[in-house]
Amino acid sequence: MRSDLRGLIPTVLLVTAAWYGLHLLLRPQAEKPGWEFFPDMARSVAAESFASDELLPGGMVLQPPVAGVVLRETEAFDFGPGPEEQKRAGLELRSPLAPGDPAASARGEQIYRRFCIVCHAARGDGQGSVVARGMLPPPSLLGARALGLSDGEMFHILTRGQGNMASHAAQITRHDRWAVIAYVRNLQGGGVK
Repeated sequence: MRSDLRGLIPTVLLVTAAWYGLHLLLRPQAEKPGWEFFPDMARSVAAESFASDELLPGGMVLQPPVAGVVLRETEAFDFGPGPEEQKRAGLELRSPLAPGDPAASARGEQIYRRFCIVCHAARGDGQGSVVARGMLPPPSLLGARALGLSDGEMFHILTRGQGNMASHAAQITRHDRWAVIAYVRNLQGGGVK
């Protein structure tokens, strides 16, 4: 037992001395920069997105996505922008949600309050808080034109945008866009105050 301790004490002293020596050697020193083995990795040359670059196709740094690319966590939407495509979407798209589903309408209300209320207001009359700050009022969701839109046309507007309204496809999932439409239909029917 005693011979084991004799070998252990020098080992502990040696390890402690080595640790302290490494600590002194490697401690941060503001006046001395550290070693850089690959400086290009630390400070790479960056290009501005909209800068020109004659080596790249189109002469721009920012390149368009390859045709057919579907962004991560999104689904392909086979309708282009514009009124003709909106009409086609109105004819071809149907809501996957059951009409009058209270859970879908409740989820739609959450999403509406998060993304739509600032422009369209709580009642859907288009007098949201941005209008009070000088933005042009959006169309009323209670007006004749909005009442005449099919669910597919509304889905197209939410997905592609229209007029001053930008696309909300990146912020609102496909299912939640249908839920918002269910909630708007509830607003239009007078079911929600």
